[in-house]
Amino acid sequence: MSSYEARFKVWRGDDRGGGLADFRVEVNDGEVVLDIVHRLQATQAPDLAVRWNCKAGKCGSCSAEINGRPRLLCMTRMSVFDRDETITVTPLRAFPVIRDLVTDVGFNYRKAREVPAFVPPEGVGPGEYRMFQEDVDRPQEFRKCIECFLCQDTCHVVRDHEENKAAFAGPRFLMRVAELDMHPLDAAEESGLDRKRAAQDEHGLGYCNITKCCTEVCPEGIKITDNALIPLKERAVDRKYDPLVWLGNKIRRRTSPE
Repeated sequence: MSSYEARFKVWRGDDRGGGLADFRVEVNDGEVVLDIVHRLQATQAPDLAVRWNCKAGKCGSCSAEINGRPRLLCMTRMSVFDRDETITVTPLRAFPVIRDLVTDVGFNYRKAREVPAFVPPEGVGPGEYRMFQEDVDRPQEFRKCIECFLCQDTCHVVRDHEENKAAFAGPRFLMRVAELDMHPLDAAEESGLDRKRAAQDEHGLGYCNITKCCTEVCPEGIKITDNALIPLKERAVDRKYDPLVWLGNKIRRRTSPE
């Protein structure tokens, strides 16, 4: 097994401030960035804080920024970098730092609770659902999400504008709205819940300008923009400006009891 010495810059600090610390560390064939972070903990920086769990790219825990790009530490191989390159590892920029590479991603869990759950159809019990396979396939892609929040981190609406966070759910949770809206058995409308209107008025769909940065960093290869956000925008616009829908709303308002 061949090895070499790599140069690393790792952000050290907490919510009061911090900066990049320089390290030289051994790298072996086949290793990923998380291996190197663990070696730093074992040999040079035992108090270095990093969040991780599965080391298999399925839990989403080890999200960070490597050379300024949101990535999973466990899925970024050292072989993609030149041996003489200095590798910079920093915490997710869109969320408050707790310590070192660990950030407070509670914003995302708050947004998750704001998205109403699947509404089961009335009179259909468990095991009685019947759907066409093509209707299942379309939203199934979005269920591959491991909630690493890299898409949330790279979305400039969240990343560059703190003031937008109250009104904007971000691509991960707009994708969740799209998934439910596409579900062939979701009975939200029958229960009085308009997911398309909610996406626009409550989750900030209009803030998204489809730059596809969320798709570019998704470790699961989900086409968030093309398959979720753009179709959701199209359906929201159709609902809002369709003349038949507009006329129906007018008629309902006129005939509703005073």
